Amino acid sequence: MNLEQIDNVNKPSHYIGTYGLEVNDVTRNFIKGKSEMEAHRWCTTVEYLLRYKEKNGIEDLKKARTNLDWLIEELEHEE
Repeated sequence: MNLEQIDNVNKPSHYIGTYGLEVNDVTRNFIKGKSEMEAHRWCTTVEYLLRYKEKNGIEDLKKARTNLDWLIEELEHEE
């Protein structure tokens, strides 16, 4: 990606994979059938996992783990 293509508001590079697939494309593709809060927690977890290397490293992995724990708690309370 050259400097002319960088758009940190609409298309930040840490949300775009090696082959151009964006985090939003991934989450949109797999969000079907999830309730509102379940979808939010799941999307946030996936987002942190996909971007960790390009943005905040271990901090993003910890955020993913926290969101995953919250997702599990949400689902366990639904049972």
